[in-house]
Amino acid sequence: MTTIIVKEDGNRKKPFDRDRLDKFLKRVTLIDSMDYRDKIFRSIEAKTELKAEHITDLLIQSALENVDELNTQWSFDAAKIYLHDLYRRAAESRSYDKNKKYGDFYSLITALTEKGIYSPSLLEKYSKQEIDQLSKLIDPERDYLFDYTGLHTLATRYLAVDHEKNTFELPQERWLIIAMHLMQDEAADKRLEHVAESYWALSNLYMTVATPTLANAGLAHGQLSSCFIDTVDDSLIGIYNSNTDVARLSKDGGGIGVYMGKVRARGSSIKGFKGASSGVVPWIKQLNNTAVSVDQLGRRKGAIAVYLDVWHADILSFLDLKLNNGDERQRAHDIFTGVCLPDLFMEQVERRGDWHLFDPYEVKQVMGYSLEDFYDEEKGAGSFREKYEECVQCEQLTKTTIPAIQIMIRIMKSQLETGTPFMFYRDQVNRMNPNKHAGMVYSSNLCTEIMQNMSPTIHCEETVDGDTIISYKKAGDFVVCNLSSINLGKSVDPNGDNFEILERLIPIQVRMLDNVIDLNTIDVKQAAITNQKYRAIGLGTFGWHHLLALKGIAWESKEAVQLADSLYEKIAQLTIKASVQLAKEKGAYPLFEGSDWQTGHYFEVRGYLADDNENEWKEIMDDVKEHGIRNGYLMAVAPNSSTSVIAGSTASIDPVFKPFYHEEKKNYKLPVVAPDLDHHTYNVYRKSAYIVDQRWSIQQNAARQRHIDQAVSFNFYVPNHIKAQVMLDLHLQAWDSGLKTTYYVRSTASDIEDCVWCES
Repeated sequence: MTTIIVKEDGNRKKPFDRDRLDKFLKRVTLIDSMDYRDKIFRSIEAKTELKAEHITDLLIQSALENVDELNTQWSFDAAKIYLHDLYRRAAESRSYDKNKKYGDFYSLITALTEKGIYSPSLLEKYSKQEIDQLSKLIDPERDYLFDYTGLHTLATRYLAVDHEKNTFELPQERWLIIAMHLMQDEAADKRLEHVAESYWALSNLYMTVATPTLANAGLAHGQLSSCFIDTVDDSLIGIYNSNTDVARLSKDGGGIGVYMGKVRARGSSIKGFKGASSGVVPWIKQLNNTAVSVDQLGRRKGAIAVYLDVWHADILSFLDLKLNNGDERQRAHDIFTGVCLPDLFMEQVERRGDWHLFDPYEVKQVMGYSLEDFYDEEKGAGSFREKYEECVQCEQLTKTTIPAIQIMIRIMKSQLETGTPFMFYRDQVNRMNPNKHAGMVYSSNLCTEIMQNMSPTIHCEETVDGDTIISYKKAGDFVVCNLSSINLGKSVDPNGDNFEILERLIPIQVRMLDNVIDLNTIDVKQAAITNQKYRAIGLGTFGWHHLLALKGIAWESKEAVQLADSLYEKIAQLTIKASVQLAKEKGAYPLFEGSDWQTGHYFEVRGYLADDNENEWKEIMDDVKEHGIRNGYLMAVAPNSSTSVIAGSTASIDPVFKPFYHEEKKNYKLPVVAPDLDHHTYNVYRKSAYIVDQRWSIQQNAARQRHIDQAVSFNFYVPNHIKAQVMLDLHLQAWDSGLKTTYYVRSTASDIEDCVWCES
């Protein structure tokens, strides 16, 4: 019986040719396995008729079945088979010779611009001659850096297609389009050089850009920033305006952090009517509905994190929002929760003292100030605890008293069941805020790594001009996260202290991020204003466990902590230098005067002027004082769960789950292999995330946090049977070590969906 192969158009049929398939495998892959070939041949010849694309799927899946700890190369062979199919489909869609890997780059840009996929700016800003010159940068060999999972993720989620989902853009073209888009407004005499450097950084997988930038750069729609943080005003119109802003940003691919701490509590008065307020829970349920209803063109649902202060009178019902039992009318399962914790609360937990809950509206009316506007300027002393004690002593204020440990138990119970709430240590955040002269940080974003000044947008008035109604608002600080990350596994020399790649990489990476600020199209105007005001960026890293494995450094070791300290200090130096260089070229951010950057306090409070690199840090500090700095916020370490997969490394600063395992998909199993897994690296990968001692993870994170002006998406990995005291000790150690936040508590019992909004 001869098997008939049906080609893609359905009109051409050919008998199956063993020799032809054998030559294809030898030409495209490194596969030299008769068992593999025989299995493929048997599978094909068992059928009377088979579509050609099914052969490609069969080749890939059979290759992936051979992946294990000792045979990781099969994943790269599967990627080559998939890549060959991508080349074929792109050639058919773009009508060029299918034997060529890449077609004419200028023709790609003109075709997708005419179809309304690419932005017209690419053809407006670059001449044909320049585009043809840039096309020579494309190196198809760099496509072989992808394993199958990375390539498939990039191709199915991020490569530009036409409206019928036909393949047009190829991997190296995506990198070049991103580089061109981000550098389009650079000075003409340097622009092509900057594009070339950006392409070098991206195509070698030395770095990744944020998910929205990866998906939308060069396209006619979508914005480039990862996520946003809003502060909700305590007014009906403020709450509804915030919900509208959240919906508009969610539609364009932004994850949202929302601070609700200013909103009055349940039972508070409205217009003098006591007990009229229903508190924060109903408004949070509205945000929950927004998250479900407003998605990004059906690709993924919205994602919203809501933060509340631990002294807010609604905190107990807030902590129950995501639980799977109780009154469903008081639940919001699709949002994420975060708790804002002052030092004083953690001290009361330690000493098993009482904690008092207040209504923020009543505090403002009776005391004349907002408790959330204060923080402790020093560890153990400061204005927050002074104002809090005033509130405790005030007999006019309504307060609920509860043991602090009971609130902490409620927090930990929710964390083990749902992974949340996130922990936000507000005093440490504000003490280390380089822009405390201009505002306050109330909460963080969806992934707990962004720490920037926040304030509510206030609705002022409405006027009528004929049949036109004009609304006036006073713009608050509406935070914007512009993210990008270094691939430590590829850009750091594992055999020594050679930082040549980082020294070349970070300046172009900071320039790319700074350009995102000016190129971005944000519907919410106060976010656009804030973006320009602080010019905040978030340069981060991923591949930490990958780097430890390459260096042969055990996770649970002082050597790993020391590496975190020295490496992130070096990255911080290079990042600050790059931003200063941009300030010399383009000017400092508008609020530089009076900042910790300008006064030098930024360097003093981190101990840089008293450590081994004092002279180098003093030189950097003097340079900042003289020339300013381009970006008011510089570094933040995001989760990177899917973009790290594309780049073939480990996520963020997390340990791997296992050196090797299978991920269950709808119709098949996908092998997941730790990067560069072999007999040299296995011992470092051997202890998985749920086995490594989390106290060592805290020590590592405390060491790196010193050098990061914002924060780190830092997860706890714990067994579901963890004792309450052990869990409590981890939280106390994290707080006492100077961490600003902790992200998910990932227990072996909870099914937590990875956040993809802050990936970079």
